Formats: sequence, C-alpha cells, structure tokens
Amino acid sequence: VGNRDDSNLYINMKLKAAAEIGISANHIKLPNTATEADVLKCIASLNADPAVHGFIVQLPLDSNKPINTEKITNAVAPEKDVDGLSSINAGKLSRGDLGDCFIPCTPKGCMELIRQTGVQVAGKRAVVIGRSKIVGAPMHDLLLWNNATVTTCHSKTSTLAEEVGKADILVVAAGRAEMVKGEWIKPGAIVIDCGINHVPDSTKASGKRVVGDVAYSSAKEKASFITPVPGGVGPMTVAMLMQSTVESAQRFLEKFQPGKWTIQYNQLTLKMPVPSDIEISKSCMPKPIDQVAKEVGLFPDEVELYGQTKAKIQLSVLKRLQNQPDGKYVVVTGITPTPLGEGKSTTTVGLVQALGAHLHQNVFACVRQPSQGPTFGIKGGAAGGGYCQVVPMEEFNLHLTGDIHAITAANNLVAAAIDARIFHELTQSDQALYNRLVPSVNGVRKFSDIQVRRLQKLGINKTDPVALTKEEINAFVRLDIDPGTITWQRVLDTNDRFLRKITIGQSVTEKGFTRTAQFDITVSSEIMAVLALADGLDDMKKRFGRMVVASSKKGQPVTVDDLGVTGALAVLMKDAVKPNLMQTLEGTPVFVHAGPFANIAHGNSSVLADKIALKLVGKDGFVVTEAGFGADIGMEKFFNIKCRYSGLRPHVVVLVATVRALKMHGGGPAVTAGVPLPKEYTEENLQLVAKGCSNLNKQIQNARMFGVPVVVAVNAFKTDTKAELALVVQHAKEAGAFDAVECTHWAEGGKGALALAQAVQRASQAPSNFRFLYNVELPVVDKIRLIAQQVYGARDIELLPEAQEKVAVYTKQGFGNLPICMAKTHLSLSHDPEQKGAPTGFVLPIRDIRASVGAGFLYPLVGTMSTMPGLPTRPCFYDIDLDSVSGEVNGLF
Repeated sequence: VGNRDDSNLYINMKLKAAAEIGISANHIKLPNTATEADVLKCIASLNADPAVHGFIVQLPLDSNKPINTEKITNAVAPEKDVDGLSSINAGKLSRGDLGDCFIPCTPKGCMELIRQTGVQVAGKRAVVIGRSKIVGAPMHDLLLWNNATVTTCHSKTSTLAEEVGKADILVVAAGRAEMVKGEWIKPGAIVIDCGINHVPDSTKASGKRVVGDVAYSSAKEKASFITPVPGGVGPMTVAMLMQSTVESAQRFLEKFQPGKWTIQYNQLTLKMPVPSDIEISKSCMPKPIDQVAKEVGLFPDEVELYGQTKAKIQLSVLKRLQNQPDGKYVVVTGITPTPLGEGKSTTTVGLVQALGAHLHQNVFACVRQPSQGPTFGIKGGAAGGGYCQVVPMEEFNLHLTGDIHAITAANNLVAAAIDARIFHELTQSDQALYNRLVPSVNGVRKFSDIQVRRLQKLGINKTDPVALTKEEINAFVRLDIDPGTITWQRVLDTNDRFLRKITIGQSVTEKGFTRTAQFDITVSSEIMAVLALADGLDDMKKRFGRMVVASSKKGQPVTVDDLGVTGALAVLMKDAVKPNLMQTLEGTPVFVHAGPFANIAHGNSSVLADKIALKLVGKDGFVVTEAGFGADIGMEKFFNIKCRYSGLRPHVVVLVATVRALKMHGGGPAVTAGVPLPKEYTEENLQLVAKGCSNLNKQIQNARMFGVPVVVAVNAFKTDTKAELALVVQHAKEAGAFDAVECTHWAEGGKGALALAQAVQRASQAPSNFRFLYNVELPVVDKIRLIAQQVYGARDIELLPEAQEKVAVYTKQGFGNLPICMAKTHLSLSHDPEQKGAPTGFVLPIRDIRASVGAGFLYPLVGTMSTMPGLPTRPCFYDIDLDSVSGEVNGLF
C-alpha cells in the first residue's frame, strides 16, 4: 500500500530472488488512498486463488486512511502466510507445531545460519535480545522447540551484559546501534545480528553507514561465528521467504488432487416410515452456503450471498475457468408420467447424492426453479422428496432470490409498453410523437442507442434528428401495431383461473380503446425461456431485443427493440441471469436457475448454470440436469433446442420409470391426483406391467435415436413387488438400455441410488455419438412431421388453417429456420391424453403455431391447453402456515 522507497526496495529484492529461482511472483500495488476494506478485499481474493501458494503484506502500510495492521496480517490465510505473521501461525509456533505452520522469515533464516555452523542447538544456552512479533518472540519459540535453554532479554532487563555472557547462541534484534559490546560475549559463542541501524560517517558519500546491534569489530574477536551487517541476516530472510513459498506449494500439492473437491457431506439419519418432506428438510442443518461455494472452487468475489443457505454466482467464473475441461453431462428424463409424476426430481437429487457423498465424485445438480402457481395449487413443491431434496425446501419453493418476480416485472413492462404505444399512436400526430420520442434537451435533440437501431432497421442511415424527412419520421414513430396480432400477454406467478381472459382499457382515461387480453403464468413468459437459453448478459440482451410481440398492420414483426424497452429489461434481469447456488440434504451442490414450462417452452434449467457447473466439476466430474415431463417432450427439447444453442453434448440419459406408470400404460384405471390409487396399482400385476412396457421401450428408442447411452432408473414404491421391479429391469435391458437398476433413494437418500450412480459412471465411458433429429434449415412443416413421426409414433400431421397461415407468415418474416418446440400434452405420446402405452398410426393435429423469436424457437400448439391453471377445490396452501414465534414455515410443499 502506498509508495515508500524502502518498501519498494525490499519488494524488488524479493521479486528478483523469486525470478532467479523460478518462482512466479508479482507486486500488487494499492494506492495510498486505499482503505482497510480495499486491502481486505484484495487479501480475500488471494486467499481463494488456488494458483497462489503464498503472499506477503509489505509493512508498514503507507495509506492516508486508518488501517489496523493486526487485522490485515490476520486476514491472510494461514496456509498462505509465508511471512508467518498471522496469530494462527504464531500460536502454532509457540505450541511447537513446527511442521504445520510458517515461521517468520528472519528467525527462520537465523536458525538456518546456526545450523550451517554445525553446532548442535540442543542443550545449548541461548539468549534472544528483543521481543518483537517479527523476530524476538518467534526466535525464542524456535530455539526452545529445538531444545535450547532460552532467555529473552529486552529494554527492561537490568543484567543484560551478564545474561549475554552466558549465551552459547546470541540473537540480537533490539534496533539499537552497536548496543552489545564485544567484551560481553562468551568466547566461542555464535552471534546472529539482526539489526540494521544508520550511524554518522563522514567518510561515506551519504554521510552515514549501516551497522548492526552488535559492535562487530570487537565481537568478532570473541565469537566463533558472527553475521555481518549488512550482508548477513538480510539475504537469508529473503531466501527463507522463497523457501517458505516452496514449502507452501509442496503442502498444497500433497493435499490437492487435481480436479478433486474437498467437500464435507452431511450424514443422513434415516427413519422408517419416511417422515414428510418438510419434516426431513427441517431436520437437516444445511452447510453455510459460502462454505459450499468454497468447497466447489468458487472465489469469494464470485459469490453473492442471499442469507445463509442460498447465493448467486457471478458469470465471471466462466471466464476464469475457460480453459478448464468440461465434466460429464447427464440428463434425467422419464417415461410418459401419470398425473402424480414419477420422481424425476427425486432421482436427480438421489443420483447426485450417490455420486458425491458415496462415490466421492465432483458432481453438480442443475434444476429448474419451481413456479409458485403449482406450489400453492395442486402439485406442491418441486424440491425432490423423501431423503432426496434440495434444501431448505421452503426457500427453494418460494421466492428463492426473486428471479421469477424479476421476470414478472420485465414481462409486464413490455405488455404495458405495447398498449401505451398503441394508445399514443392513436391519439397523436406524427410530429407530436416525434417530439416526445426524441425530445429537445437544452436545445439539443439526440437519438438514443436503441432508436439508432430502429432507424437502421428501417434503412434510415441518419443520426441527426433534424435531418429526417416527414416520410422517415412517419416510419420511425409509427409501429402501427395490429391489436389482433398481439401475442404478448401479462403474467402472474399465481394460479388464477379468472385471469384467463380479461378486458383491458376500461378506464375513461383510455378514451374507449379497449381490447381483450389475458394473463398467463409467469414461467410461461418468453423472458423465462430467454433466461434459460442465454449464454451471458450480452446474449440475453440481444435475445430480448429480438422478441416479437405483435405484427404491424402491414404484416411486419414488431419487436421489443422497436418498443425501445430492451435496455430496461436487461436492467430488470441483471441479477436474475446469475445462477442460484443451493445444496442437497447430503451436502452436494445444486444450481437452481430458470424454470421454463415444458410445453410452450423447452422445459429445462439454464444453459449458464450447466456451463458453470461443467467447468467447476472438471473433466472427471458429473453435471446432472433434469428435463421436464417425459422423454418425448423435455428430453427431445433438451437435445434439439438446448444443446443446439449451448453447444454442449450429453454423455448419458437417465430414464426414470415406475411400476405405477407402466401399469397405467398397460391398461390400468385412471390415476387422479388427490384420489386413492385403485387396487390394480397396489397389488402385483405382472401382465399390466409387461403390457405397459411398450411406453418404456419407445422412450428408450427415443433417447437412443440421439446417439446417447440410456440408463433406466426404476423408481421403487413401497407397493411394488420384487417380481414387478425385476420385470421392468429385464424389459429395459431387452429394449436396448445400457443398464437398468432398481432405486430406493426416496427412502434411503444417496445410498439408495448407488447402483444407479455406478451404472451412470460406466455409461459415461461408453461411446456417445450425439446427433440432432433435424436440420433447422428444413421447412417448418417437415421439422414438425419428423418430431411427430420419429418421437411420438404418429403416421402424419395435419395443420389446421390457422397453423397453415402461421407457417406462411413466419417463413416470410424469416423465422422458418428456428428449432421446433412442440406444445402438447405430457400424459400421452400422442395428442390425446387418454391414449396410453405407445400408440401408432394416429394423425397429429396442429391447431396453431406461435413464435418465441428471442428464445429462438417456434411452438406448434397440439390440442387444447391453458397457460394459466386454476386453483383446485382444496389447494396446497391449506397446509402451509408460518410459526409467528419462531418464524419457521410449517406445512406440506
């Protein structure tokens, strides 16, 4: 800190010595205006950097701000404190833990000089003059633990000459010129002079010379060994600093296994019967999230804490780790589910707990953030279940870090901008609009950056607002939105059936300009899909700008950029773009980020979370992510959309199957949420299971179609029999699965998914020849047909008139080469939720096609669905409450 000449001289000596012996060293210079916080921030960064084996803080700190030197020296991590000045290293030295601490460099150098004499220290009488923290006190401890009998003298010692005369070894660090006289010294003693003092000398050009604390000329006549000043202890101090740095690197390498995390796992205390999810979650004491971050190799300045159990991760980590090889990429999907779900989230968590806590592999789970609609509606939370959960589950299932709220605000800002623009264009002249859009400020008019982009889009290459013609002004100010083409809806993260269709603009202030609109649920917003597919802030901003909200009356697409709101959206979303770090019950790390629907969107967590996780786990680690709904929907979109945009290539597909779902596909009675299961599902029925395996076989084929090995996880329920489970495993292997295993992770945590984890490890070593199903350059109809025939088993597709019209419109507007994101029921491979098993020969009806141009896909609508669910008669919120005394959340999620 600062620019003291003496400090710069000492530092340059150390840098020169480091360069001579091959240590990479650099000088971090802080200005003399640096505060204590500035210095501590710098130290924290160096503490966290595994590429730094040691660092020193050059004292004194030359700042014009008050800085507590003791606080600064103790902020240095003990394992990197190669100067040995922290209280922890001093304490270890005083206790004799010489092999587990760093010794201050001057005492260490003195000790090395004594050793070089060949004189045994053990049993000798040693005297140390001076008791400073840097030399005297540690020198005393060092001699003592080398078995000398040590006396420390100081300014208050009345019999100094007498004590010196007894010393076989004398170390002087008093800071007083030539205070120790030669006649005091015991004949044959070893004398180490640590002093540096300046005394007047008219023979020198500077008028002074350097002397030590010992009268050298007389002392050398009596001592057997004596260090000169200068040139004695000084060079040894620098040499010991180098040696300590090498020792630090050696210790680091002994503990460090390349690519291996040092992570503390939580031991589960399993209970039978398995308690409720919220009871299990509350019985677990999560690690502090900054500890989790440190364990996986994140630096403190890359972590933004949101309390004790969740944090956001800076995107800068990707740049730091850009040369780190990626780990193995695993996607968890499932067979066509019952309305109850088959446990994909539970299996995802169980698998990472098994890989991490039981097989000690670097592993990350990457999952979607759940919507509060289902949480308070009929489905409940999405944190997994049983002993395989992301914790704390109430944090996970509620606001988390506010990403969904940010999306709600951003989405509704766009909606407000659309209607406001229509209103203003209907009520103002071209010139009035222009004067308000490009106002004169202090007599100067200037286009904003986003307005310049609009001018360029219109082919107007002018930057002076005064230079536009009337025709150009008209084109610039008139978006001329056709209200009947508006596809952008308002959103809310609540299941509210009465907002499915509304009338807006009924206030008298809107002058009669009303229109019919609707609210969707927030996670269906295109902004959510953009968040999930963006690979950085800049990419997210560009995707926002490309989002199409309507068409003009001339049929031209109107974008968010045209509305001028792109920058504002980026500001609202600047924190939401950072992945959220949490943990599982067993202490393995989890990224929770983005939560797009799996019907009108692609149903996968964010590309950014996956990319960061793949770098953090390293080449031998695993990243396990989950794709929404069954393999025909979430997995297909994971491959054809997410992997296409991310450039990532998966190594393994984990396909979750249950006896319950297979019985349903085999012809069992309907499964309804909130209604007890019919006896066919609670009693052994091998015939139903065998017949239902047609769906399992088809979904295995779907995964293998993309060239990726498939491991089937048979998620066992307590009502399943051994024969039923064995039958599913047998069918899966016969259908071409790399392996199939029974899993009991819901009841046993990671231990119950151990066989699955081992199968995934083996499968990750098998050849993976990943390929897309279609080329995006194909016509829109051909891409839809390929998905319908190859993935669903359809004979053909039928485009209804509205869909045919949209194909023509989007192709004309230049969107025909986007990937396809099919919006269909998740309860059947077909468009009819009542068709179970693996139906064939059907014609898939496409009633409409819509575009998410910013996210980057077209989504055909198959059948009828609403994106704003309603609340059931008895919603989940009946069971949720807050303890007003403890502040704890109670109830079932």
